[in-house]
Amino acid sequence: MSDFTSGFWNIYIAGLTIISIIGCGLLLWLQSKVKVEKKPGQDPATVGTTGHVWDVDLTELNTPMPRWWMWLFYLTIVFALAYLFLYPGLGSYAGKLGWKSSEAYQSELSKADADYGPLFEKYLQQDIKTVAADPQAHVIGERLFLTYCAQCHGSDARGSKGFPNLTDKDWLYGGDPEVIKTTILHGRNGQMPSMAAALGSDKDVENVAHYVLSLSDSTHDPIKAVFGKSKFAVCAGCHGAGGTGNQALGAPNLSDKIWLYGGGVETVMETIRKGRNNTMPAFQSFLGEAKVQVLAAYVWSLSNARSNAEQK
Repeated sequence: MSDFTSGFWNIYIAGLTIISIIGCGLLLWLQSKVKVEKKPGQDPATVGTTGHVWDVDLTELNTPMPRWWMWLFYLTIVFALAYLFLYPGLGSYAGKLGWKSSEAYQSELSKADADYGPLFEKYLQQDIKTVAADPQAHVIGERLFLTYCAQCHGSDARGSKGFPNLTDKDWLYGGDPEVIKTTILHGRNGQMPSMAAALGSDKDVENVAHYVLSLSDSTHDPIKAVFGKSKFAVCAGCHGAGGTGNQALGAPNLSDKIWLYGGGVETVMETIRKGRNNTMPAFQSFLGEAKVQVLAAYVWSLSNARSNAEQK
């Protein structure tokens, strides 16, 4: 690792950058000195061309570059050198102005906290359902969601394979406002162990998969489901005897037709064989409790539109 943090790389990057800029200027200067001359016996009509002709009369010219374009290129080279003198860009050289992106970022954060901090604090003192009924808070929560949550749950919050749909009322850990807030603050780590060894054979895995599908009246083999029912006992510890799930553990309800990874028999068998491991990151240290309060209110409102409208 020390090979990548030594002072050599700073010199290497700075040198390569300067050589590249100077090389562009030198190439431009050399090209500007090239003149097209008539060769002995050459047809005057072909002077200033490369001699390449397509489609009878489509000729490739060999004329000098426009002067305005060349001077514009020279100006960009001068600008690049001036920029690298004033701002960081040459290895570890900090630039004459001493500007740092991290300081600029922190300055923007401080200004934003000064401008919007009181507003978020106001929402923090309110009940989450009250915040959800506030139109301004709803807009702020939506922007927070699109910035930090949409990458996994989708811009419409309907999720995708492995990422829960937040617009229905099917919750792994519970859909109460405070539970949602806790989920966002501290994250979740949902784990299902591989059950292949506990069930015994691959045939047992298949039978249990068909029994699991039978709980939600999904497409299944009734005979295999009968054989899988007794083996489901090893799963009932988390999912319950009827497969209705356990929100305290984050164990999903298997008796509805809502599937996180898909409801086909092959997918269910894969889940039983290999298990699943899902992690949602914690946002407390990144967003702070006040912003999470507004975000949780927005997420709660997605599956409680009627209740939200009644409060308004």
